[in-house]
Amino acid sequence: MNAIEIRNLTKSFRKMYALDGLNMTVPQGAIYGFIGENGSGKSTTEKCICGHLVPDKGKITLFGKPYTDAGVRAKVGALIENAGCFPSSSVYANLMMQAINLGLKDRSGEIARVLKIVRMEDNAKLTFKKCSLGMKQRIGIAMALLGDPALLILDEPINGLDTDGMRLMREILVDITKNYGCTVLISSHILGELEKIATHYGIIRQGKMIKEIAASEMDSRSQVYVSLKTQNLQATADLLWRGGCNVKFEEGELRVYDVDDTARLAAYLMQNGFAPSELKKHKIGLEEYYVSLMSGKEAV
Repeated sequence: MNAIEIRNLTKSFRKMYALDGLNMTVPQGAIYGFIGENGSGKSTTEKCICGHLVPDKGKITLFGKPYTDAGVRAKVGALIENAGCFPSSSVYANLMMQAINLGLKDRSGEIARVLKIVRMEDNAKLTFKKCSLGMKQRIGIAMALLGDPALLILDEPINGLDTDGMRLMREILVDITKNYGCTVLISSHILGELEKIATHYGIIRQGKMIKEIAASEMDSRSQVYVSLKTQNLQATADLLWRGGCNVKFEEGELRVYDVDDTARLAAYLMQNGFAPSELKKHKIGLEEYYVSLMSGKEAV
């Protein structure tokens, strides 16, 4: 069973289409990275799933049921835009107000549970306005986790965070899926961070889904290349071409594609009088893949 299935979803604002026949499939238990330019329709899609916006037409099902079903709605937690907390109230008080709003029974126990998940057990008494950006994002996730949802929808939760904040957010999201069985739909512009945790990707452009791919599939199809520099790039390229290598000039360096043994390549160059001043192995990742799709061609 899939956590989310969307078919032919359309949403317009003043005759401008934010979503134009969108199709989307999020497997249960996935961390689904939702990627696209500003204005591509990511937030509109998330708001439609959460019931914050009513689509013009199309179908949304969550765990096999219509997204309007009251039972399935209770399984969805979301953090879209901001946490909506009271600045002068404590972390605990804000969570308690949300727990009351949700009609939870063991409110104190549930608050303790979500604070532990987001690593904020020691900050419950801190007022919200004194929290750092990373802490505020984690409080928002804690609020979304109240009631133990099966689906968590997060809109740009790692934007603006420092290195430690992003690392901690990664750990929390992986923990949520592995240890709590929650499916996560996360949008982000920081593709390098998203690549470290996502199991699936959906790439949207102008309200249409242009590609859905599992991270494992992309890894298996990704090209490997070696970037190198020598004192004479043209002569080095001629040598490698004669040797049957797939070589390209890019960004002031040579890129030799589909090479696994970098030591053998370096030895070959040195034997022929072209000692490399730089030599590094790369793998085409999510960012390169995304750029290629935005330009209308796949790189892998």
